[in-house]
Amino acid sequence: MSQHSALSTQHSRVETLRWRGGRLELIDQRLLPGRVEYLACSSAAEVARAIREMAIRGAPAIGCAAACGVALEAARLQRAPPSEFAAGLDQAFAALAASRPTAVNLFWALERMRAALQAVEPAEPAAMAARLLDEAHRILAEDVAANRAMGANGAALLEDGMRVLTHCNAGALATAGHGTALGVIRSAVAAGKQLSVVVDETRPFLQGARLTAWELAQDGIPVTLITDGMSGHLMGRGEIDAVVVGADRVAANGDVANKIGTYMIAVLARRHGIPFYVAAPLSTIDPRLASGDAIPIEEREASEVRGYGGVEWAPAGVAVRNPVFDVTPADLVTALITEKGVVPAPDRGKIAALLR
Repeated sequence: MSQHSALSTQHSRVETLRWRGGRLELIDQRLLPGRVEYLACSSAAEVARAIREMAIRGAPAIGCAAACGVALEAARLQRAPPSEFAAGLDQAFAALAASRPTAVNLFWALERMRAALQAVEPAEPAAMAARLLDEAHRILAEDVAANRAMGANGAALLEDGMRVLTHCNAGALATAGHGTALGVIRSAVAAGKQLSVVVDETRPFLQGARLTAWELAQDGIPVTLITDGMSGHLMGRGEIDAVVVGADRVAANGDVANKIGTYMIAVLARRHGIPFYVAAPLSTIDPRLASGDAIPIEEREASEVRGYGGVEWAPAGVAVRNPVFDVTPADLVTALITEKGVVPAPDRGKIAALLR
């Protein structure tokens, strides 16, 4: 498979990841929507830094980027002695695994890359590097295909004229293409349904305001931006018909970790009788974790809450908490939308059957 062929399967207007001149280029999402610039990565360390510093984010996109990071490091070391090649790759896997803790797609992708490496050992470093590059592109292509299948499955749940609330960014920017939650919305629109989307800003990193609103505007899908505290008001006035969000990890019992604030939206949706859908590929399901209580929740720097873009609005030295994910219990999830189908009221048995 050529370096460009996997990414050329992406048809959305947003090209989150691309290969150019033997390097991985990522849209630097910290700069959106003000400007679109690509960050070039030539090593695993550079990809790990891009993930850690939120230049790229979104569970599937992080996984895809991590796979590419391993492939980049293998290409960089392919002329080294076998022992140096092996040691360098071990360091690459460790650096990428340490970049962010909550999104299970990261670890799923690294496991895929390790399995691909072991499948060709012992071999010359150049042969291993070629195999890893091929596997990285396969992961990218599979992600786009899964998103499109997920989108088609979820589109059937949305009726013409619906007003759909989404939280954070689960679009093309969070994946290799098309998106998870936004993929469902895109597929419904492509099927001829007239939808409008309500996007909350998603404090403190503003992924909804900066990224989701920008993506939908690029596609010409009607979008209205609200603050995080407004969704209950709109639900109470009958102005929201459905909620569709993505996920960073789904536990074996169906509990869902997603961007902080998702749990509150799910509670409000239940209170108002509004369906709450979660769109996530199978790679986001972690059957090793019995429930959401075991999902590691990342806490980030206090500076992200104190201000944004160089402007601080909180008193100097004030104590801050910044957990960036929360867990929504499975009993608040109307249905889990996956590439294999829609799972109503997900629970342990249904999740296990889905993974068989």
